Amino acid sequence: MDEVREIVASLEENIEKVIVGKDEAIRLIIIALLCQGHVLIEDIPGVGKTTMVSALARSLDLTFRRIQFTPDVLPSDITGFSMYNFKNGELEFHPGMVMGQVILADEINRTSPKTQSSLLEAMEEGQVTVDGKTHYLPQPFIVLATQNPVEYVGTFPLPEAQLDRFFLKVTIGYPSKREEMHIMSRFQYSNPLDSLEAVASKEDILKLQKLTRQVKVAEAIRDYIASLVGMTRDHPDLTLGSSPRGSLFLMKASQAHAMLDGRDYVIPDDVQKMVIPVLSHRLILKPEARLKEMTPERILRSIINTVYVPLGDLAYD
Repeated sequence: MDEVREIVASLEENIEKVIVGKDEAIRLIIIALLCQGHVLIEDIPGVGKTTMVSALARSLDLTFRRIQFTPDVLPSDITGFSMYNFKNGELEFHPGMVMGQVILADEINRTSPKTQSSLLEAMEEGQVTVDGKTHYLPQPFIVLATQNPVEYVGTFPLPEAQLDRFFLKVTIGYPSKREEMHIMSRFQYSNPLDSLEAVASKEDILKLQKLTRQVKVAEAIRDYIASLVGMTRDHPDLTLGSSPRGSLFLMKASQAHAMLDGRDYVIPDDVQKMVIPVLSHRLILKPEARLKEMTPERILRSIINTVYVPLGDLAYD
């Protein structure tokens, strides 16, 4: 566990050289990385969504690709395409922009649904299929997509199938006055992103991912997770509750949270802290619930307060 804490602390400290006062958002992104999950960063313009991803990418000794989504981006730009080589008479594969390890899908809702869906196979299976041939993506692999929740003109909302493939959703929010002053001071003479160097290797991340999977999850905890997720499917204010993928991702996120807290087993507190980031973007509100100013976050908090919390020794199944 000491090695885990050392690597994670180095990552957090490195990213915080650029991002001020957003410890929780940074921790959530690292949790997704340890769980081989993908992140949707949704917030207003100018709060540092792209900068946060760039800081993470520079902190990792991995290949980084940035995809700036616009309406004219094609699926083949993402996945790659085959071109006939007249010299040898064979089809040659030309890799697309998704062929990296840390992928920034910037303003993902500004491209067409057809192009958005080109990421589905890569996010779910770590591969792309072009002209009947499968091309595996380098590991570790993570997609971090950004979108603005307030600009709807010229955008294409992500469909439920695409949203469900994101491991968790992160919001950043405005900085406090003191944090904003610190940002101005830090960026006054130079951009700290330019001097950021990698502090974790590919081997480090793969090792942490393996250790995360080994964190124990007692049957009582699995029952607790299933109960929480099950209540979203029967909630009167929801048209759509969480899928079984949500249960699986919530368990994995709880494992990572436990490991970062120095434990090799999950407790209810781990689950409760990950419920909203993992499940909120999977819920669809009924129109009348929106009129009552209900939100997925409010509903999930009420569910957490309703479901029985398991007690006893949870260190062993």
